[in-house]
Order: sequence, then structure tokens, then C-alpha cells
Amino acid sequence: MRAIPAELRRIVLRRAVGRCEYCELAQEGQEATFHIDHVVPVAAGGQTSLDNLALACVSCSLRKAARQTARDPQTGKEVVLFNPRRDTWIEHFQWQGVRLVGRTEIGRTTIEALAMNRTVILAIRQEEAVLGRHPVERSD
Repeated sequence: MRAIPAELRRIVLRRAVGRCEYCELAQEGQEATFHIDHVVPVAAGGQTSLDNLALACVSCSLRKAARQTARDPQTGKEVVLFNPRRDTWIEHFQWQGVRLVGRTEIGRTTIEALAMNRTVILAIRQEEAVLGRHPVERSD
């Protein structure tokens, strides 16, 4: 793992407004410090630069690991995972209460690969909603 300079880390945190750029979980209220993720992994030639870094909760970071693709649960086709530096979140995901739903094959595949709707995260999101920290549902 490449060290990320403190100033670059601060910029990534500020840009993400303290939320995981994959599942939108807020850092506030979480015990584990979110990771700075190399969207394109260093092992695949990804650079430690602002345009290749994203804030990721521990769960999304560890489940994504060095993967860039996974199988679409609907079609079985190999699909690129959501890239927060290239893709627009709302185009690929939508909230249905505390459950995340994929709008596209990228959304579906990322939700499945990162286990974004497992039981424990649904319970965390429910608690976050009560505390006013769960993202507001967006329709478009």
C-alpha cells in the first residue's frame, strides 16, 4: 500500500463530504476510519493522485480490494465496478429506503460485489436514518 500524503488525504476527505463514495455511508458516527481507496489499484497501474482516489468505508474498501470488475448478478457478464472519479452516482444507484438498488449493470454489479445490502449494513443505515445521517432519497 502506497502512503498517501496528508494534504492529498485532506482534499479527498473534503471532496467526499465525509461520505463513502461507493455506498454514501457517513464517516460521522462510525468507529472505523474510512480508507482512501485507489479506484484503479496500484497493482493495475493506478496512481496516488487526486483523480484516482476516493473515500471508502471500510466495508466497501475491503470488499472492492484490487478488483475493477465483477460478474453482473443478473446476466453473468463481467462488468466494470462503479468508479467514483468517472461515473455519476445517481446514474447507477438509487435509494429505496435503506436499500440500495442498481439502475444499471454497473450499479447492480457493484452492489453485489461490495455486498452493499447485507443485513448488518441495512441495520446501520436504519439507525443512520433515525439520526438524520442516511442520504436523502433521490429520484433523478
